[in-house]
Amino acid sequence: MKSVSLSGAPRVHVGKKDAKKSRREGNIPCVIYGGESQIHFTLPELVVDKIIFTPEVFILNITIDGKEYQTILQDIQYHPVTDKTLHIDFLEITKGKDVVVGIPVTFVGVAPGIIKGGKLQVKYRKLRVKGNIDNIPEFIELDVSKLDLGNSIKVRDLSLDGLQIIEKSDAVVVQVKMARVSQLDDVVEEEEETEKEKEEETEE
Repeated sequence: MKSVSLSGAPRVHVGKKDAKKSRREGNIPCVIYGGESQIHFTLPELVVDKIIFTPEVFILNITIDGKEYQTILQDIQYHPVTDKTLHIDFLEITKGKDVVVGIPVTFVGVAPGIIKGGKLQVKYRKLRVKGNIDNIPEFIELDVSKLDLGNSIKVRDLSLDGLQIIEKSDAVVVQVKMARVSQLDDVVEEEEETEKEKEEETEE
């Protein structure tokens, strides 16, 4: 996984009033947990936007008061109306401890079902995996070149060395479905054939 270095400012006071003040000043309240103690701090909103509005997953090395913490982004709280970032939780990485991370899924190859008029439907853009941080890849690559119409790749079809996929085993990650227009065409053709058969029977 790629790593990014950030500098945070410690929060002297922790509470709603102080959090609102930080946001007005262009900073986002954050917390690091999972280590010996929780660390409350702020990050500039402009810096935060660069790490959350991207499909990539990073190891975030955050320096606060001269001490560096190796973390991963764990949770983000947004304002229900404006969608502005309100708070971010980071999990401190501890050697020997497994972490849960959402890894981006990428697709390679051309599915035969698409050539036949089908549509590739992606159900999961990210998959949650659990394991040692050293084993976690930057992305999960899936080959769709064998997917015909009606075929799919499910979680149970995947195997990642040293990692456990947290999603349900029968969950569909990607599938090729017949396009709606093609389905309607098939229905019309079937109805026309049925009508034709009825007419022939009547003539007889």
